[in-house]
Amino acid sequence: MGGVIARTPGLVLHGVAGPSPVPGWVVISSARHVRAWYDLEPDAASELGPFAARVMRAQREVLGAEHAYAFAIGDVLRHFHLHLVPRYSQTPQRLWGRAAFDAPASDHLPAQQLEAAAQALAAALAG
Repeated sequence: MGGVIARTPGLVLHGVAGPSPVPGWVVISSARHVRAWYDLEPDAASELGPFAARVMRAQREVLGAEHAYAFAIGDVLRHFHLHLVPRYSQTPQRLWGRAAFDAPASDHLPAQQLEAAAQALAAALAG
């Protein structure tokens, strides 16, 4: 969990750094410290959309997600990061959308399952 999965010159993709109720929850952050999306350097900003779309497609094609959400909230960490949270057919509705952030510990998945999803994404994005 939390390791680097892929990078572009201005962005880093890593697994969510903590327990997760869904496999394949990843975060894109800026390689340079910036507070928010609006502070990204032009090159990183131009990479963000295509990179996020590529990751979300991999969440669907490789991991079998039905949908993927994108959240850039920025209230806790003062460093730009974009959460890409997949939703699967078996994801309970109580964990859809923003609710995944508030999942109780009983919904958190084993680290091995999260690692396997991260590795599958890394392999797909490397090719």
